[in-house]
This record gives sequence, structure tokens and C-alpha cells, in this order.
Amino acid sequence: MSQSEPENTARLGAVNQKIVADGESLPVVKLKDGSNVQTGTVATMLVNIGLYNDGARGQVERELEMAVPTLVKVGLFDLFHPDEWAKGDNPGRRFVGDAAKTYLQESGSTE
Repeated sequence: MSQSEPENTARLGAVNQKIVADGESLPVVKLKDGSNVQTGTVATMLVNIGLYNDGARGQVERELEMAVPTLVKVGLFDLFHPDEWAKGDNPGRRFVGDAAKTYLQESGSTE
């Protein structure tokens, strides 16, 4: 694993299978900085936000938290800051924003 590769990349492959047809798989791609990221993470996050909004917790929360390092790596929170995610009345979006803020604080990232 490269030094800048987000954690959970390998485990996200299994999580992200929930968005593809049986027998299909999503690739891991290498970014210009040499790190690998699991494709499908943003799409799976959107599905999981919907599940969270419908009342799912536990595994869905863990999957959303697991996605955060990759979402940070691909720049999602540069486009929409975690504080923006945490605003409003969408509980799943708020969960992702709060998880991103916690991750960034704990990892010492300057977001």
C-alpha cells in the first residue's frame, strides 16, 4: 500500500458490490500520486445514505465511515466541505459530514 493510499481500500471492494449486478466487479484504480482507490465508493455512499435515511444503522454506519478516507482522497470534501454535508435535515448526509469531520481531525488532515 502506498503511503497516501486511503485505508479500507481492499474492504471497500466487498462493500461496493452492493451496487453492481451479480457477477460484476468494480476495479481498484491507481491515481496519479500512485495510491489506489476503490471505484464505486461515491455511488455506494449515496445508496447507503438512502438506507440510513430509511432507518438502517449498524452495518450501514460502518460502511459510511469506512468510505470516508477514500472520499477524502478523491476530493469529495474539497468540493463540499464536511460542514456543508452536516447541515440541513438529511440525516444520512449529516452522518457522512460528521464522520468526515471526525476522520479529518483524527488523521490530522487540514481540510
